[in-house]
Amino acid sequence: MVRIIEPTSKFIKVRCPKCKNEQMIFGKASTPVRCLVCSKVLAEPTGGKAKIKSRILEVLE
Repeated sequence: MVRIIEPTSKFIKVRCPKCKNEQMIFGKASTPVRCLVCSKVLAEPTGGKAKIKSRILEVLE
């Protein structure tokens, strides 16, 4: 029997609190993630899952 290991990381759709831009970010980001429009920090690395500093709209499995 072959066991399939599913990834624990996910992509997250977030909305910037400053300019309301929506973008996709990686849930385990290793560098600070900034908004592509206004450069506000949306997520910060913590060594595992990123600390999300914006509104989460959707989590993609």
